[in-house]
Amino acid sequence: MEHFNAASAQALEQTLLSCLRSPRWSRRVAEHRPYPDLDSLLAAADEAAYDLTWPDLTEALTAESLPTLPPDTYTAAHTALSAAHAAYEARFGHVFVICLAGVSPTETPDRLLEAIRSRLTNDPDEERMVVADELRRLARERLVHALRGAGPHAADNRTPHPRSRRG
Repeated sequence: MEHFNAASAQALEQTLLSCLRSPRWSRRVAEHRPYPDLDSLLAAADEAAYDLTWPDLTEALTAESLPTLPPDTYTAAHTALSAAHAAYEARFGHVFVICLAGVSPTETPDRLLEAIRSRLTNDPDEERMVVADELRRLARERLVHALRGAGPHAADNRTPHPRSRRG
């Protein structure tokens, strides 16, 4: 926590924006330094995420990449997931996001397809709430990993995807 609390404003902004591409979120988290411990930081990060508006979340979504599959995944799974992603984006107008922390790479394809299919039945308002929660969970996991020196996206459980987008 000492390194986080003592970081320059620029370094801290870089770290926080790598966890969630929301300037409003990163400012709110940075403004409350110093944090006595990790739990306090994560509570503040959660609170800041809960206060984000849909435009804030939309801004963060533009920097998210599609959840990806392990390199040894069968072509049929890639095809099914590509079609599901396309259906999701057509319905909701943004990339599908999900926090995969704790999911093994072998479970990733099934989890992704199940989640996309399930969430395609949501109405847009309900899906916005799910997206907000998934982005909050991603930010939290990325922040923990960044503080541990594992890099901000270690929690994604992702490998490069041919349709990946990064902002």
